Amino acid sequence: MSIYIRATASISPQKTFGRVPFLTEPIEYTGNRLTCVEPDYKGLIDVKLIRRMSRIIKMGVAAASECLQEAGGVSPDAIITGTAFGCLEDTGLFLTRIIQQQEEMLSPTAFIQSTHNTVGGQIALMLQCHHYNNTFVHRGFSFESALLDGMMLLQEKEASHVLVGSVDEITDSSHAILTRFGLYKRLPGSKGVDSEGVDPKGFDSKGTLAGEGAAFFLLTDQPSASDYARFDAITTFYKPHDIRDIQDQISSFLTVHSIGIEDIDLIITGNNGDTKGDTIYRQLKQTIFSRSDSIHYKNLCGEYPSSASFALWLAANIIKTGAVPAAVYRDHEDNRFRDGNDDLYQEGNDDRHQDGKSNAIRRILIYNHYQNIHHSLLLLSAC
Repeated sequence: MSIYIRATASISPQKTFGRVPFLTEPIEYTGNRLTCVEPDYKGLIDVKLIRRMSRIIKMGVAAASECLQEAGGVSPDAIITGTAFGCLEDTGLFLTRIIQQQEEMLSPTAFIQSTHNTVGGQIALMLQCHHYNNTFVHRGFSFESALLDGMMLLQEKEASHVLVGSVDEITDSSHAILTRFGLYKRLPGSKGVDSEGVDPKGFDSKGTLAGEGAAFFLLTDQPSASDYARFDAITTFYKPHDIRDIQDQISSFLTVHSIGIEDIDLIITGNNGDTKGDTIYRQLKQTIFSRSDSIHYKNLCGEYPSSASFALWLAANIIKTGAVPAAVYRDHEDNRFRDGNDDLYQEGNDDRHQDGKSNAIRRILIYNHYQNIHHSLLLLSAC
């Protein structure tokens, strides 16, 4: 059974929200934290509701609303959300008030809005959608679990239109704590991770750059002329033993779906500037991915557990537009994707692969891991 991405929307540290050019003006960041570029919510959410919503709720609701508007106002049969951290701002606010007020006379608002399913619930309330509503909190598998649930609903004919998305935020408190745990780089002054997955100032060391974002997708089992891409498959695997185990997982995934690595036109990987984590991607580039075109995406959105949603948004737009933005292109000597615009796409004189194949991007494989614990593979193709 085929599943199609009818519409998508993303709020990220880049200018990705709304009907804007596809990553034509990438934003560079200083420091070790990438913060979302947020839209004016007044045109998307009732102003009476906005003042009671925390930042992450507004991001999630706005991304979901934009996605459904692009689909022509379709009412989804299910709303499925993935988040690893949930509403950190409200959680921190509630815990702070517990201490400040010595556990007395506490307002329940921050506590009510701190639960992980708040975003999915707010979307349903806004749409008056009384159908299936679920939120997955599976750390680095949160978004992937939501996708799997949506696919099963469509395959089992329990729904015909499913809204699937993820949302995670970074706050001052959570950033300080995770930096202390060694997840993020301590030294400021970097411009971020470049297209090679390394800091442009040689800041390739332990830790990565904090990121955040919200992305939603409307999945359906009915094709249309406006679809972004066909979503073919997804798989996850947990704590692989070594690089050989990862290679076997990738090979098995491709074999199950009757394709080879040579059938993949583009691979999107999750390099994030962390020396230890990026070693896996480099080893794969030297082995199973050695003859494949590849790009990275976390130089644009930073690292967070559900960042695979940004990669899926990126892949869907690449397939729909047929070209790779210069902001994410990896091999500057390889001139395989060009659409006549030197400012956006890779320069070059040859519009064909070196092996004679067409440069059309028909199939994309996304491979990402979060702290070498949660690994996922997503496969998309042109409709």
